[in-house]
Amino acid sequence: MLRDNDAIATIPVKDIERARHFYQDTLGFELVENRENEVLSLKSGRSSILVYRSDFAGTNKATAATWAVGSDLDEIVQALGAKGVGFEHYEMPNTTLRGDVHVSDGMQVAWFKDPDENILCIVNG
Repeated sequence: MLRDNDAIATIPVKDIERARHFYQDTLGFELVENRENEVLSLKSGRSSILVYRSDFAGTNKATAATWAVGSDLDEIVQALGAKGVGFEHYEMPNTTLRGDVHVSDGMQVAWFKDPDENILCIVNG
């Protein structure tokens, strides 16, 4: 039913302008539409991200969106770090931390938060 349709990551934020700066300027996504300073539509590869103003922003304690970046993971971690993005470090079984990257059985993952504490993830797979 839905398998042939694209999914859109939907991320709540409290301050749409602060979010626009982070997602467009810091993360580099292309702004497609800004609807009345309440909803941003951003392009991410062949997919989209919908960032919208919500009083419930930042209440999710799990990963909100993940990007598969392949072998560019380390380069992206360095570039984001240079822009002031801090990375989260988690204790997980059978996982080691290499700088800001979690490594487990060939999988490499880095987590960071947006200004509203939404957890975002990049993975090498």
